[in-house]
Amino acid sequence: SLWQRTQGKRMKPSPLLKVVAWTAGTLVSVLLLAVLLIALLGWNWLRVPLARYTLEKTGRVLQIEGDLTAKFGWPVLRLHAAGVQFANPAWAQERQMLAAQGVEVSVDLSQLLVRKLAFPEVRLDHAVVFLERSADGRKSWLLDLQQQDEDARIQIGRIALNQGTLGYDDEAQKTRIRSELSTTKVTASAQVTDLTFTATGQFKGLALKAQGSGGPVLALRDTAQPYPLKAEVALGRTQVNVNGTVTNLLALDAVDMHMTLKGDSLEQLYPLLGIALPATRAYSTEGHLRRTGNTWRFEQFSGRVGSSDLAGFVQVVLGGKRPMLTADLRSQRLALADLGPVIGAHPTQAPAAIAQGQAPARVLPDVPFHTERWGSVDADVQLRAKTIARAKALPLEDMQVHLKMQDAVLTLTPIEFGFAGGQLTAQITLDGRGRTIQARAQVRARKLLLAQLFPTVALTQSSLGELNGEFDLTGSGNSVGRMLATANGKLGLVVSGGQISRLLMEKAGLHIWEIVTLSLTGDKQVKLRCAVADFDVKQGNMQANALVFDTEVTTLFGSGSIDLAHEQLDLVLKPRTKNTSPLALRSPIHVRGSFAKPTVGVDQGRVALRAAGALVLGNLRLPHRPAVTGFATAIGWLAQIGLFVLLGLLASPSG
Repeated sequence: SLWQRTQGKRMKPSPLLKVVAWTAGTLVSVLLLAVLLIALLGWNWLRVPLARYTLEKTGRVLQIEGDLTAKFGWPVLRLHAAGVQFANPAWAQERQMLAAQGVEVSVDLSQLLVRKLAFPEVRLDHAVVFLERSADGRKSWLLDLQQQDEDARIQIGRIALNQGTLGYDDEAQKTRIRSELSTTKVTASAQVTDLTFTATGQFKGLALKAQGSGGPVLALRDTAQPYPLKAEVALGRTQVNVNGTVTNLLALDAVDMHMTLKGDSLEQLYPLLGIALPATRAYSTEGHLRRTGNTWRFEQFSGRVGSSDLAGFVQVVLGGKRPMLTADLRSQRLALADLGPVIGAHPTQAPAAIAQGQAPARVLPDVPFHTERWGSVDADVQLRAKTIARAKALPLEDMQVHLKMQDAVLTLTPIEFGFAGGQLTAQITLDGRGRTIQARAQVRARKLLLAQLFPTVALTQSSLGELNGEFDLTGSGNSVGRMLATANGKLGLVVSGGQISRLLMEKAGLHIWEIVTLSLTGDKQVKLRCAVADFDVKQGNMQANALVFDTEVTTLFGSGSIDLAHEQLDLVLKPRTKNTSPLALRSPIHVRGSFAKPTVGVDQGRVALRAAGALVLGNLRLPHRPAVTGFATAIGWLAQIGLFVLLGLLASPSG
């Protein structure tokens, strides 16, 4: 510099300048050497050092048997290699992770400078890819020596395939999938191509079969361009058809698809979704599936579960302690039998099956709940049914249920039924946090009409009066049957005021004369003073404290017990006549047997003795008065006919 010359001093180079000059010289030398090697040998000279570097970093062999070429660009460098093989780790079942006739990769140089390997796009020609996860959690696609570092993976944005095979094995998840992929022309001008695929194997132990098509380039990490996808999948007994778009195939950032879904039970979706759903009858549904951020939503859907229709929406929000499921479901016609599997009933335990004698020995639902799955989801579900298809003997009209699941505690608050012209309201809590469910059920019956309470009994159709009652039970067990078998609490029912069929009460008192008379002249109504049923429940045994049905004609006093654990009845109803009957076969009425096959009968010995008295009356030698003799003879015949009819009816379940 001028200043230095004027000072007559010589400038000494600084250490920093020496380093910069040495580095620049080295880079220029390396660049010149690389240019010279490329000019003399092409890019193939890189195959050996690239294989050596790969072996050192991953412990696996990389072979490039064909030519290696490159096309420079910034920030993307394109490399093409022919005859490429990259080995799997030694523990894997398949020898090669990748074998392809041709591989073209785009290398992001800006990421390489910060020691990250990123391929914006990869193109594979006639490739075979096998990915595997070991029982101890190692993943073959992680490139560290132990295959456990989640950061030691190649970031791939898009993949284009021209004929290929993809395999995936996961021993711990009982998963083994083999898929064939190919690119096909879909227009006559061959300007547009499509990727088609088929897949077979098993997923989480369930048989898998799938086929479909998509865009020619798999958008694995592309967050800007939705990827078109159409697929038909059979997983076990579940079938799924989808048609729409997916953004970012690996993370599913956004989904917009039309979906149809059908299977034997919603419970079978657990391996696919990881979310506990109730057991149901066979179902089918069709609607729109969307995902935005952490929210999945199946909306505007309609379908059937068993013979019930169902519509509404289901939404799942991810990202919390566990998924949060929200649903609003509507049914125009809900079949009561379709709710059986939800509460753990066998399919054959429907009322129709019981009526046909096909029911098993036990009636109370005994299929255990899968409480180990309850912690997989929190839920808030509303279900409303406008009408209920049910057996004629069960006068249900509509239903509304609000279900919540929080920290493996299931609550139904409330369950509301229109029942016999009144209302049944229940609050149920099932605590599934332990090995055994702790349950509580509180049920209230309000303003149930006697005329509608027994719709199949003709003699009650003109009855008046309202029934009110409630019960509060606690129990433990993993099925409804076990909960009731261990139940403790109280049950009470009260009917006050009203009227009831006189013929019904005369039959209960076995008043033959009145039964015949009313059958000939027509039934009448008598005042119903009150009816009370009060039971204590201890360890599944219902013991009657009070069981009374009081009318102007007859009062029935009951006693006995109901064994919920063994489903056995042992009740006795003793009629007490208030008016003297010319002919009465007075006897206690016994209600016994199992819930599935109850029997109602009388003390046949006592009835036979009383009937014998009636027969004697029919054969008495009275003074020769035609009217009296005819009257006595008629009584005798009626007694005999009534005896056999009543014994037959009361000894049978239908009686």
